[in-house]
Amino acid sequence: MNIFVTGGTGFIGKHLVKRLANSPHHVRCLVRRPEAAANMRRLGLDPVPGDVTDLDSLRAGMSGCDVVMNLANLYSMWLPDAADFRRVNVDGTRNLMQAAVETQAKRVVHVSTVAVYGKPADTPFNEDSTPGARLFSEYARTKAEGDQIANDFASRGLPLVTLQPGIVLGGGDDKASGIYIKTLINRDTPSTLFHRSTATYVYVEDVVDAILAAAEKPGIENSHYLLGGTTLDGLDYARLICKTAGVSMPSFNLPAFTIFGAALGLTALSSILHQFPRWGLSLDAARTMYNGFNFDGSKAERELGVHYTSIQKALTEAIASYRSSDSVKNAVE
Repeated sequence: MNIFVTGGTGFIGKHLVKRLANSPHHVRCLVRRPEAAANMRRLGLDPVPGDVTDLDSLRAGMSGCDVVMNLANLYSMWLPDAADFRRVNVDGTRNLMQAAVETQAKRVVHVSTVAVYGKPADTPFNEDSTPGARLFSEYARTKAEGDQIANDFASRGLPLVTLQPGIVLGGGDDKASGIYIKTLINRDTPSTLFHRSTATYVYVEDVVDAILAAAEKPGIENSHYLLGGTTLDGLDYARLICKTAGVSMPSFNLPAFTIFGAALGLTALSSILHQFPRWGLSLDAARTMYNGFNFDGSKAERELGVHYTSIQKALTEAIASYRSSDSVKNAVE
């Protein structure tokens, strides 16, 4: 099978392409940077220069491919220029779906996010639940718009399967969830966050399993799958991180209004300094964590054969990767 992958240099994408490198498939990966192309070649994969904002590069990369695995997105809880979210998550998704139609892809696996549901009335919610009236970040809003574009293409015949993971954990995550873990294990934060809020978590390799299954299983076009098997409140999650890392919990449990006040100040400061907010605590991050998302990911177990792995295993790998990275950085310095 010929496979075209976007987002192969991201957190989930790196795990996916390593698995694909050990498969019998021929794999092309869209890459923007020469060093990324070199890494793909070392894995035995075929790098294709381009970007999801460049429709011609997508057409060229997808030509002759059976399956498209779309992991490209701009995931952050703060950016200096919020317009970048729309450029990638909305316009880039439209380009990718258009190229898939033109090149007659047999299956498109589109990796989105649970954040597009906001806070539904159902607890736990599932794939059939009505999304909440409000989304809590610009990332979520643009991903929801991109998903609607993908669904519109599917309604006109594009063979699409959409995956919507919860908080993805594992080695090498340098985004919001990884930042929070690092602040706890490095004892770089005075307080844990939002003890009563709940969220559903998934191991990165389980997401890869779902992507591979969604690419090959017949008869699931136009299906959506939430991915996540463990739901924890903020206190239990922080305790599990600290226990796994062998560190003590932060001394304080600041109330929600104090955390939101800090997020407001840090976001304002970031707008001036053009630097990511300390502790990753932007207003979008605070809103997302406070509202959480408690969902049922069992449909993926039943239909895709996903077996959810212990979150402690995911945290063990994540913590080991951060400590290894810090050791290398210290050695270089």
